[in-house]
Amino acid sequence: MKILHTSDWHIGRTLNGRKRYAEHEAFLNWLARTVDEENVDAVLISGDVFDNTTPSNAAQELYYRFLCRVAGSSGRQVVVIAGNHDSPSFLKAPKELLKHIHIQVFACAAHDPADEVTVLCAMDGRPGMIVCAVPYLRDTDLRTAEAGESLEDKERKMIGEIKNHYLRVCEAAMKIRERLQKPLPIVAMGHLFAAGGRTLDGDGVRHLSVGTLAQVGKEVFPDVIDYLALGHLHVPQRVGGSEVMRYCGSPLPMGFGEAGQEKKVVLVNFENREPNVSERVVPLFQELKTLRGDWFLLSRDIQELKFRKSRAWLEVIYDGEEMIGDLRERLEEATSGTDIAILSVKNSRWLHKAFRSETEVEALDALDINDVFSRCLDACRVPGEQRPVLWSAYQEMLASLDEEDPLAT
Repeated sequence: MKILHTSDWHIGRTLNGRKRYAEHEAFLNWLARTVDEENVDAVLISGDVFDNTTPSNAAQELYYRFLCRVAGSSGRQVVVIAGNHDSPSFLKAPKELLKHIHIQVFACAAHDPADEVTVLCAMDGRPGMIVCAVPYLRDTDLRTAEAGESLEDKERKMIGEIKNHYLRVCEAAMKIRERLQKPLPIVAMGHLFAAGGRTLDGDGVRHLSVGTLAQVGKEVFPDVIDYLALGHLHVPQRVGGSEVMRYCGSPLPMGFGEAGQEKKVVLVNFENREPNVSERVVPLFQELKTLRGDWFLLSRDIQELKFRKSRAWLEVIYDGEEMIGDLRERLEEATSGTDIAILSVKNSRWLHKAFRSETEVEALDALDINDVFSRCLDACRVPGEQRPVLWSAYQEMLASLDEEDPLAT
């Protein structure tokens, strides 16, 4: 049996308002070709198929088109578990229909552990492996809150319940293996945060507290598991250094913090119960790049991108000494006539100057909103004759915000 482990597609995700359907379509087309070329028997999708609980029609179309292409009449199997971004009811709705084309969906924790276990067959129709398809486990799936519990008590109970859940599901898998009287490998799936897991700034991973995604250690997972296919963390990585306990990571960079990171899917080829694990690098479908520096460095880097006819999406961070009030306009002019798109501009120099003092450092909390605006005017050396108009506009803006805020007092 040969499986492909993927997760965290986040179809429907945007980046600074920019839609990413073209990237997802390119990835799913590449993934379908890879599944065919590698003669994969089963595809395991470890959660966060969609980026939110109400996916758009375009996002749904990409998902179902991929499933039909990969499974359908080929006899290849697909197992999907829900992640914390997914709607269990949405994923579960077509469950019975999808079964007829060898696609199994596990959207929420089952009362009977055996209902989270499935036997996958090789392309010749013989049983090839047992999958413990454990979806994202919600607080209500695992425990009942008790009055007076401390945070530590809640965390301890949550981790204990997760461990117990995997134990019971794996026990059900072992009973199936005994009944079949074959040394089938046991593969477990999950969507959670393993302790020590690596994340990156801007990767979109929700750092959820206890009761949602507790951080668990590798000891939570029973030793009978021959391969553990996890989702949730976007950086490809091993759990506790184990070759057979892995996050495959997200196939697309979720934000500029992931720009330049090599994205992967994991292939696992079983000889009896012995897994041979390898990786395939996902191509880069849309370049993301962060440019940082003064205006000289920024304009030089843009010229280099233009020279190679780049289609990059840019995050620009200006940290030069010169005060530039029209930074966005300069950048737009510099990239005019190209396919380069500027998605984010950060010009914090004026703010830094506004709050910098040679003798003391003041906390922002110590200033009121009028002090902040006054410092900004001073830092930008706004002439005195222009200030009354700006102050009037500023006060008018504050008043309108108060009127729109239903919680304002």
